[in-house]
Amino acid sequence: MIGEGAYDAQALHGFAHDSIARGSKSFALASQLFDRITRERVWLLYAWCRAADDLTDGQDHGGTMRPGHDPAAAVAHIRAQTGKAFAGEPTGEPAFDALGFLLTQIDIPRGVIDDIVAGFELDAQDWRPRSEADLLRYSYHVAGAVGVAMALVMGIDPKDTTTLDRASDLGIAFQLANIARDVAEDAAADRCYLPVDWMVELDIPPGQHMHPAYRPRLAVMAKWLAEMAGEYEASARWGARKLPPRSRWAVLAAAGIYGDIAREVRARGDHAWDHRAGTSRLAKLGWVARAGWSVLRRPPQRRISRDGLWTRPRTEEAPG
Repeated sequence: MIGEGAYDAQALHGFAHDSIARGSKSFALASQLFDRITRERVWLLYAWCRAADDLTDGQDHGGTMRPGHDPAAAVAHIRAQTGKAFAGEPTGEPAFDALGFLLTQIDIPRGVIDDIVAGFELDAQDWRPRSEADLLRYSYHVAGAVGVAMALVMGIDPKDTTTLDRASDLGIAFQLANIARDVAEDAAADRCYLPVDWMVELDIPPGQHMHPAYRPRLAVMAKWLAEMAGEYEASARWGARKLPPRSRWAVLAAAGIYGDIAREVRARGDHAWDHRAGTSRLAKLGWVARAGWSVLRRPPQRRISRDGLWTRPRTEEAPG
């Protein structure tokens, strides 16, 4: 284990708490359901992910992009600082020191973190998916691998690949919901995460998917994304049975809250992007209550299969 002496735990926990409070109200709410130690560790991991994502995009918690931003240089910086964190060296940046401090407490294989960094690199390259498999691979690197790291923080054994696959599924479900919700925002930023193959199948010319004439066809793609998100969410819910009770409570609440985003986009049809889809505070609290009840009662006995779902690369394999 890395020595703890170089890190100020109180300052890093405070920084991490502020990061999640600013960056994601949904995750901040769900994280309150963890026991204190797990909650603080989740915040530390979130702070590193949030900072690395902002560095890649040249933003601060999703704000306006800084002029003259160099994404490739940002990813190189992320790799270098993350390497220092794994070596137990202070970095001078609280987000990377947060990761270093977290690694003094739990074992996250370097391959898992490298898989997450590979997602930042895809974004830096303005990468776009050609196929559904490309879409799922991207969703794994930017969110599924984070789910794997989160499961490790919650106490899952790194050798329990079956449960970690289910954790990856939850991250993928979240990302598919994000993509469906943010189609218009991504287009405004000259980004598109809809597979080219889908565009060809629905006869949408490249770069024209936001034209009003193609809105009904775009709604079909949103339906596909929502259906896929639902399949991965269901798989993850089954996998959550392996988590400690309070962690299961938090994960099931987050699954419901984020799942509502995909369900709302699908329900709106052609009007999915008239205004940003979200989950109301009342609905979020409802998912917290339902998730708590599901933890207290006997878990469902019907196994949810992963047959047909995309499977993450193992950490000993090169990301890509």
